[in-house]
Amino acid sequence: MANLKEIRNRIASVSSTMQITSAMKMVSAAKLKKAQDAITAMRPYSDKLTELLQSLSANLDADSGSKFSEEREINKVLIVSITSNRGLCGAFNSNILKQSVFLAENTYAGKEVEFLAIGKKSNDFLSKNYNVIANHSAVYDDLTFDNIAAIAEDLMELFVNGTYDKIDVVYNKFKNAATQIVMTEQFLPIVAAVSENETSNNNTDYIYDPSEKEIVEQLIPKSLKTQLYKGVRDSFASEHGARMTAMHKATDNATELRDQLKLTYNKARQAAITNEILEIVGGAEALNN
Repeated sequence: MANLKEIRNRIASVSSTMQITSAMKMVSAAKLKKAQDAITAMRPYSDKLTELLQSLSANLDADSGSKFSEEREINKVLIVSITSNRGLCGAFNSNILKQSVFLAENTYAGKEVEFLAIGKKSNDFLSKNYNVIANHSAVYDDLTFDNIAAIAEDLMELFVNGTYDKIDVVYNKFKNAATQIVMTEQFLPIVAAVSENETSNNNTDYIYDPSEKEIVEQLIPKSLKTQLYKGVRDSFASEHGARMTAMHKATDNATELRDQLKLTYNKARQAAITNEILEIVGGAEALNN
């Protein structure tokens, strides 16, 4: 059994760690509220804009389709991997990295795959074995629509000039503080997906001003920028939710460990006192005899 000084040092160390994790939990909880409000507010707009774009794109003739909808033989793929700049958030980053590697080695096996990293963790990990064409970790310092729109414009340019035949985005979708869903979305080319419930609506004639094609061409860049911004916002909220949950569990574990160490310390102290009493009684008996 460890001596009393060692146990006291461990108790002090665990207590210090518990204070740190508890403080980090409160900080993440405060940041989560703001991030959650932001993604909750923009998600309906983003979903409706994507739905409108897909509905309009589905009605366009093949010859009048946008350059962003061009289907090509897939030879070169770009995967946008969205993680955080910091750790201590459980499996938040590892889930994204696992999915990114799975896409590269299985889904796109035999294809040339490159990565674009949004977040320091994805850049540090992926750059060891893959080609990372850019690292946009600094966007989290000033997470605005304009900064994400600049990245989306670069992605659109890479697709239009034929550098990549397909671009996917991998990120964590925020559900609640304890649950994040790993999402893989096709960024480019745009797929005009129409659900069965909307099939009957496609026969409806609408009057467009300006033309339907012109509306789609104006909506596509805006929709793509919004889609990427939503993904980064989702990931940002998920990061704070994952960190808050991880720090909550760490605080609980530290509390439990501290209580166990205190119990061990009390037992060791009691044993030491008992031994001292036995020695005194034994010495007194020896003197009496």
